[in-house]
Amino acid sequence: MMPPSPVFLALLILAAYLAGSIPNGLLIARCKGVDLRKTGSGNIGATNVFRCVSKAWGVGAFLLDALKGFVPAFFFPRLMEAAPPWLGLACGAAAVAGHTWPVWLGFKGGKGVSTSAGMLLGIAPPAAGIGFAVFAIVVVATRWVSLSSILAAIAVPAAGAWFYGKDNPLLAWALAVIGLLVVVKHRSNIRRLLNGTEPRIVGRNRLSR
Repeated sequence: MMPPSPVFLALLILAAYLAGSIPNGLLIARCKGVDLRKTGSGNIGATNVFRCVSKAWGVGAFLLDALKGFVPAFFFPRLMEAAPPWLGLACGAAAVAGHTWPVWLGFKGGKGVSTSAGMLLGIAPPAAGIGFAVFAIVVVATRWVSLSSILAAIAVPAAGAWFYGKDNPLLAWALAVIGLLVVVKHRSNIRRLLNGTEPRIVGRNRLSR
């Protein structure tokens, strides 16, 4: 069995990046007559769609962004018979990078939470499950999506170290890097949380402080 061509591998990773660069939240909001970059937090991700458009469209944006991470991470390696073991991780990380730094928007994108969640579901389901659980518990308890995302981003690398630290250290370290990236992208939210000015989600087109 011949190993896959380096050119084909590079094209798959590039395709994952371009797929991740599709600004689903921005496109959904634009169809509803809203420019996310000038509304709410100014972010193009699902949370701002939830806040500025509607709950339903926010959930739709989340699912589409998660698919951008899941499909490259889970399905791209299955396009060949002898895919290297790192390909799913590389394609998933490329999709997250595309969402965070999309070529179509001058490399100014979202915070990578939903795309990272989809990628994790494709390559590290146990860690993804723990991340989802932490997110759900914190968002129900506090109604802060940003805090929920930050704590989930911390929980996933911890789970990754537990599940994969010995058998797959590359994956464990990659989860740590992605978690750090998500936290860094939330630095403005962290400042608002510390200052007590971060808005909470309470319902359609309404915020509570």
